[in-house]
Amino acid sequence: MASKSSGGRVDLQDFFADLVRCETRLYNALNDRLRQRHGIVTSQFEFLRFLRDHPGSRVADLAAEFAIGIGATSKGTDRLEKRAWVIRRTNPSDRRSSLLDLTDDGLRLVEAAEATCTETLTELTAGVLGGPSGPAAVQVLSELRSVLERDGIGLPTG
Repeated sequence: MASKSSGGRVDLQDFFADLVRCETRLYNALNDRLRQRHGIVTSQFEFLRFLRDHPGSRVADLAAEFAIGIGATSKGTDRLEKRAWVIRRTNPSDRRSSLLDLTDDGLRLVEAAEATCTETLTELTAGVLGGPSGPAAVQVLSELRSVLERDGIGLPTG
């Protein structure tokens, strides 16, 4: 079902349903492609990409970026470390936490997976985002995300 608007008003429940269903379908399609080509899933790719772009991050930094709990983030990081894609080193500012960095294998993996991600998302969205309303849709979602993040909306509790 597609979102409807009448008289300039957006049906927010339909918008929410469309937004969630699009995200789920894109995420799942990307997940399948990444698993097939690289043996990883989307969440692992996103962690690796973040760590490539933010070397020396903490588990808490990943959790904040992806608005997920510390426990789930720590378990995900443990899996990446077990596969020798990430290393932990002692945080000199706080010995209770670790700093995370990609290994050379992790860097090679994320670079290859990023090409697959770009190819897949282009394939799945070009027909819509390449059209005249595409840039406006991208801008609206970017603004909505910025407001939600600025105001701390939707962070896990606990």
